Amino acid sequence: MRLSAWVVVVVLCAAAAPAQAQDSAQALRQDIQTLRQTLERMEQRLQALEQAEGNAPPAAVPSPSPARPPAVVASAPTSTLARAPQVPGTGQAILPPRDSVGDPSTAASRPDSAAGPTDPELKGFFAIPNTDTMIRIGGYAKLDAIADARASGDEDQFITSTIPVGSDHRDMRNFNLHAKQTRFSFEARRPTTRGNLRFYLENDFFGSSDSYQFRLRHAYGQLGNTYAGYGYSSFMDADSLPDTLDFAGPGGAGYLLVAGIHHSFAVGKGNTLTIAAEDPDSELAGTTDDTRAESRLPDVTVTARMERDWGHLQLGAVARSVGYDGVERDERKLGGGVQLSGSASVGEQDLLLFGVLGGKGLSRYTADLTGSGLDAAIALDGRLRMLSLAGGFVGYTHYWTPMWRSNLVLGQLTLGRDDALAADAFRQSRYGVLNLIWSPAPSWTMGMELLYGQLEQQDGQRADTVRLQGSVQYNFIK
Repeated sequence: MRLSAWVVVVVLCAAAAPAQAQDSAQALRQDIQTLRQTLERMEQRLQALEQAEGNAPPAAVPSPSPARPPAVVASAPTSTLARAPQVPGTGQAILPPRDSVGDPSTAASRPDSAAGPTDPELKGFFAIPNTDTMIRIGGYAKLDAIADARASGDEDQFITSTIPVGSDHRDMRNFNLHAKQTRFSFEARRPTTRGNLRFYLENDFFGSSDSYQFRLRHAYGQLGNTYAGYGYSSFMDADSLPDTLDFAGPGGAGYLLVAGIHHSFAVGKGNTLTIAAEDPDSELAGTTDDTRAESRLPDVTVTARMERDWGHLQLGAVARSVGYDGVERDERKLGGGVQLSGSASVGEQDLLLFGVLGGKGLSRYTADLTGSGLDAAIALDGRLRMLSLAGGFVGYTHYWTPMWRSNLVLGQLTLGRDDALAADAFRQSRYGVLNLIWSPAPSWTMGMELLYGQLEQQDGQRADTVRLQGSVQYNFIK
């Protein structure tokens, strides 16, 4: 007999109870509890019958135990009728769960489309009727209140490379209120005969410095372990980025959104090797009307990654052809670099995050200098000089309670001195963050953050600033 018929019978029996039982609140609660228990027993019997007939649904994969105190969630009925649907076409999460305001891990491509550390249960998906496809509409609304003690350059993000040096208005204080980090995402997943399929689309409102222009962040598809589209470079490591209220994060971190294609190969359990070809862009200093940057070959990256229940390690390398075409001369050189990054659980509550990188012609792949034109410089004699770069960051997350956490982040990025660069060109930046974040519910986060940044130019001049930022964030699906 179908479950719905049993439900009708039980409800009719309950309705036929004596009138005095209905008049008693305690008796009514007891009737409801009895009804729930009866429904659960019938659900178990139905599952047993379906298993005997070979029609049972696949068993749910147990979630890994968290490496920190679980988030506070509202209690829910234990009835199996309220069980959330399982998301098909995904591998099981390996990394320990963590929290993140900006949540870069959710958008990252993973082998077998596995769940990430900030979303290990893949909540919020619902099925399209009569298909194997499940979709999710996500994102969050975020308001940032920002107060700068001195001019910071960028009023919406804390980008240390934009701090003005030697400006007449350097000591100007500023207050800013904006919601540009507000984000919208759409995701679809399904199993196929060629592997798990994932489509991901994400936008925010950082498309313009003076208005709320919709900006594309991610638009890609992944079938099995093959990714194609626009999103994070495979050279960067989204899982190592620290938990900050500020959108930009440490300038010494590897960070780039780019069009590309890559494929991952499994090398044992939890180990992968990824090879990628990405859109090139020679960002040069010293160009004129007679010289133009030239990109003849795609950037090629190779990334080795190891994931365990305590955290992960990732080693990435990128090779680039950087060059220019001029009227009297043209030149090309090979550039690139490496990055070592990772995360590690410390005890049951804390988390350590880090990243170090270095190379020549690597500025485009860093958070502070992408788009700055500092991969290489064209000297006065026409020679192309690759610019050396080194940097990194370390972050530490401490959970005071399941609802309160703090993050301490320190970072630095250094570009080599070169007389082909202008005197006011970037030389070095330093970055520091300390915050306190409160998440009384998964969908609601508030916090305060103190930021410090310093910029040094090629001529040795320096400037610094201090920022205080407060944020309120509402997540759509958590």
